[in-house]
Amino acid sequence: MDLDLGSLESSVNALERAYGITADAAQWQGLSPAVQEAIKSGVIQCFEVAYEQAWKMMHRWLEINRSPSELTGATRRHLYRLAAEEGLIDDVDLWMTFNKARNQTSHTYDHAVAQAVFDTAAAFLVKANLLVMHLQNAP
Repeated sequence: MDLDLGSLESSVNALERAYGITADAAQWQGLSPAVQEAIKSGVIQCFEVAYEQAWKMMHRWLEINRSPSELTGATRRHLYRLAAEEGLIDDVDLWMTFNKARNQTSHTYDHAVAQAVFDTAAAFLVKANLLVMHLQNAP
């Protein structure tokens, strides 16, 4: 059974486009603080969606390629350990950091938390693109 990666690919691409706006330092500095905040909020929203798609796609892949009973009641850490065993990801602790960042944004809004999640989005983007590549090439 082939896994439809379209939703994951689309969400990662959206994050890449949103985050890319911040890459040009001169352009970024030329934006008003209100516009910068709006763009950061967009990056955070894209991160949330892409993160959700990423872990759910890992879960689906593992259900197909490992015993579904291994995933019954599995914690997120266990899911990431299984994904690492299969070569889908390479750093369980980093994916737990992404999970923590995602949980923080969904329960409260604080400028310091928002900045931390925004900063985390760059590391996530790299790992999410690797996940997509691994899933595309997985048997």
